Amino acid sequence: MSDTINHKCPFCGGSLEFDIGSQRVKCPYCDNEFDPNELKKNEGDLSVNEEQIELAADAGSEWDDAELYGMSEYQCKTCGGNLYTDENTSATICPYCGNAVMLKGRLSGTLKPDLVIPFQMTKAQALKGLEEHARSKWFVAKAYKEYNQLEEVKGLYVPFWVYDADLDADVVYNCVDERTWRTGDTEYTERKYYRVRRAGDIAFDHVPADGSSKMPDDLMESIEPFDHKKAMDFTTAYLSGYVADKYDIDQETVRPRVRKRMAEGAADAFASTVHYDEVSVNSSNIKAKSSTVNYTLYPVWLLSTDWNGEKFMFAMNGQTGKMVGNLPMDKLRLGSATAGVFGIIAAITLGLFFFMKDFDVGGLGIGLVIAAIAAAIFFAHFQAQLKNVKYQHGAADYYREGSMNLSVKEDVFLYKRTTSRRLNNN
Repeated sequence: MSDTINHKCPFCGGSLEFDIGSQRVKCPYCDNEFDPNELKKNEGDLSVNEEQIELAADAGSEWDDAELYGMSEYQCKTCGGNLYTDENTSATICPYCGNAVMLKGRLSGTLKPDLVIPFQMTKAQALKGLEEHARSKWFVAKAYKEYNQLEEVKGLYVPFWVYDADLDADVVYNCVDERTWRTGDTEYTERKYYRVRRAGDIAFDHVPADGSSKMPDDLMESIEPFDHKKAMDFTTAYLSGYVADKYDIDQETVRPRVRKRMAEGAADAFASTVHYDEVSVNSSNIKAKSSTVNYTLYPVWLLSTDWNGEKFMFAMNGQTGKMVGNLPMDKLRLGSATAGVFGIIAAITLGLFFFMKDFDVGGLGIGLVIAAIAAAIFFAHFQAQLKNVKYQHGAADYYREGSMNLSVKEDVFLYKRTTSRRLNNN
């Protein structure tokens, strides 16, 4: 069985735990406190050397049968109980004595984390956050609020690959300016088309990518951002009392996602200097001049509920308290409210057309279209509140302030097109 790490109190021998309030490691028995960095000497050697690699290769072949079931066996040094975990858990709680346990063999794997962001949110705050998340949203199924069952709450350190990059970007946009005017009973619309180019430098810091296959990537992106400025040098003391995973998705695998978010972020930032009625990206050429990456553990509270035979997973950012998770919709209530919005907007719009004496088949059509658009916006808004787990676009939260430097600003007029339509003033 692999070794475990238990941080012991030097005064009473009790198992130490990381305390969120003081951001120190505390003994729950004699109340003595310690700086996490003071306990580094208790961790042993977590680095990888040639001998460890050879042993790991031998162990891998020996554990083939166990790995088929995704399980490994450890022994708690406090009570001697056997612990069974999957292959990527690096910290857990002993089910027999309740003490926090770090799985030393797991932490001394391929790479040691560079940094860790300690938990700032407690379990009580996570539970309260879940309750407020459901209570604050309109059109949540009423039965869910009353009858859902909490199944699990756990504080988990999730592995992330965190990238900084200085980029050289060249983006071309398709742009349109539009103006409308009226002469007599005719309405004219003029659309001018432009080719716009922006090129220069831009940088992003701390763009994260989830390194655990067990964590849904859209759920992890939804609880962003983390304040990476408060990351600490890694020490296992911060893991006491929590579950921690080692990465099982490597840097090579996550790079395309990071590149995409940075490219979107660069295009969005350059687009902020483009001022037209319509702006869309035509093409982009974005390269990294330099980049760095850190292996960082981020704090996450995972909560799950069961209702009507369906599982619902929620996540709270363990640093900021941001809570996300999809909630079941009361389709009847939201549908009725949407129909009501359609009816009210249609009545108001048609009344205005009638008052302006423009009420005809065309006016009727326009009124209904306006009402339909308003109703669709209403429905989409409240649906998005209930379904707030999604992949993030771009990297605006990670833009390095003042890093954008434009070397090329070109706005080229291409052509214009004018259309007209007769207005019925009867």
